Amino acid sequence: MKIQIIIVAGGKGTRMNSDIPKQFLSLDGKPILMHTIEKLAYFSHHLFLVLPKEDIELWQTLVEKHKFNLKPTLIEGGKERFFSVRNALEQCSNEGIILIHDGVRPFVNHKTIQNVIDKTQEKGSAIPVIDIFDSMRLITRTESMPVNREKYKLVQTPQGFEAELIMESYQQNFDPQFTDDASVYESAGYSVSLTEGNKENIKITTPEDLRFAPSLKRNDS
Repeated sequence: MKIQIIIVAGGKGTRMNSDIPKQFLSLDGKPILMHTIEKLAYFSHHLFLVLPKEDIELWQTLVEKHKFNLKPTLIEGGKERFFSVRNALEQCSNEGIILIHDGVRPFVNHKTIQNVIDKTQEKGSAIPVIDIFDSMRLITRTESMPVNREKYKLVQTPQGFEAELIMESYQQNFDPQFTDDASVYESAGYSVSLTEGNKENIKITTPEDLRFAPSLKRNDS
């Protein structure tokens, strides 16, 4: 089955307190985004990288600097993540399955990716999730109250979908409540299946995440 993978890398580095977009920050001597691409390239040669227009030249400079030989098809991003993914889907084939992944999740492991592929082939969609072990509270206008953490999961990427269905789903109008690709897919009337993720598969967003990254990479496989 044909597997196409979209990598969305539109971060600005605001919460990272950096002038450099977070996907280009260095991890073990090369940009975070390169680690992510290497991980996903193991599963497919049909890679699409979505970047803001103003970051494409910087990316190409980094590719030359690091002699990076994996060159996904470059896609110009949109104002919101929704439009960035839609732009990439317009360049995809409607055959097989499509995986959509955050560019700053370099620690997704091979088992998680394979879980998503297998479940998508079986059920038509799959999103990786992990259990929550901390206590949780629901905040209202006047109070807070404990909730049953067994009823909640943390959602990760890559999220997988049958190509035709996710392409159709992205023909909807944008809604600010679309928090990920699964929410777009569900809004179109489809249901998503869950599969096991890996706890190291964090989205690198803050300076603290970057400081912990080397130890996460040692546990990554």
